[in-house]
Amino acid sequence: MPDPQAPTEAPPRVAVIGGGPAGLMAAEVLSLAGVAVDVFERMPTPGRKLLMAGRGGLNITHAEPAPAFLDRYSAGRDALAPLIERFDATAIRNWAAGLGIDTFVGSSGKVFPVGMKAAPLLRAWLQRLRGANVQLYTRHRWTGWDDNGQLLFDTPSGTIAHRADATILALGGGSWARLGSDGQWTGALTHRGIDIAPLAPSNCGFELDWSAHFRERFAGAPLKTVSLRFTDAAGQTHERHGECLVTAAGLQGPLIYALSAPLRDTLANGPVNITLDLLPDRSETQLCTALAAPRGRRSLSNHLQRSAGLKGVKAGLLREVLSADQLDDPARIAATLKALPLRVLRTRPIDEAISTAGGVRFAGLDDTLMLIRHPGIFCAGEMLDWDAPTGGYLLTACLATGRAAGAGVQHWLETKGFVTRS
Repeated sequence: MPDPQAPTEAPPRVAVIGGGPAGLMAAEVLSLAGVAVDVFERMPTPGRKLLMAGRGGLNITHAEPAPAFLDRYSAGRDALAPLIERFDATAIRNWAAGLGIDTFVGSSGKVFPVGMKAAPLLRAWLQRLRGANVQLYTRHRWTGWDDNGQLLFDTPSGTIAHRADATILALGGGSWARLGSDGQWTGALTHRGIDIAPLAPSNCGFELDWSAHFRERFAGAPLKTVSLRFTDAAGQTHERHGECLVTAAGLQGPLIYALSAPLRDTLANGPVNITLDLLPDRSETQLCTALAAPRGRRSLSNHLQRSAGLKGVKAGLLREVLSADQLDDPARIAATLKALPLRVLRTRPIDEAISTAGGVRFAGLDDTLMLIRHPGIFCAGEMLDWDAPTGGYLLTACLATGRAAGAGVQHWLETKGFVTRS
């Protein structure tokens, strides 16, 4: 390492491990400071999870007021707030504009590129990085360090060792392994004594024990305009209005993802009882009155549809939880429609989740995201211990922490005597 009192003219070299949004943002910050950056990506191309996230429209951030925005990070709020405040939704939109990508705010407050797709943004970003002499090495899987502190990579040509003046780890979480995030980095970090909260699925689906008939008939059916309610282990009630999707295994979709963190945590104590309000726009009294009207020669299915507008998957759910005798009781039907009881058994596997919670704990990092016990090693992105719902919050935190780690490395290099551009 150079003498801190004698600045060197040779540009420092930094290794960024992970070619997702956090790693690419860290590389951009450092390259603009005149630092030579090598980005190592285990997949054949970078940004694969970003491209997948953009298939239905790339939600890059959210336009809601800052206090509400930061509250979305729940337990990670205090650690992330100063980082996101330095690179917030407005800054992200300006950054995208600098890449030639205009954005707009949707009706829900979500921010999208005008073209909706991720590919144009990623192409422009990579072109900028190449122009700044960032070197990208693909098919390089990081496996840890050797006894001399060099980074080890498995490559198509065999194992190689690489020495860097500083390292940024931006290795992602533990979901979507086929796109590069498999969480196997936890072993190398744990071996070095780095404290890691166990990875857990977030923004994920949940399993319920459907009957064979219901599963076969309604798997894949959207469940629209419902409210979900449950009480966690601390006695706090969680309620959310929206829509979700019935799957062969259980439930998934926006409504479920929004409640996935407290629901997942409550499942640690065993199965969780939830209720669905299938008709939130009608009161139980209104439903009871309508259902009690004589149905004449109409079948129960026709009566439910005409009196309560109930058909398809919602009618199927009613039959899933009530017996034939109970379906003859209008009051019982009305009460069930307003609070249909279901039992959630477990989360779906972590690899199916949109994101993961857990990771490197902030207590082991300084305010520049450097590991306190391992100077010169920084962490960024989803591998940090934070959690957030979908809606632009995930990508915002990845970009903000990548930017913070890049700035942190620049500051650390300067304290070690390297000359960078401020």
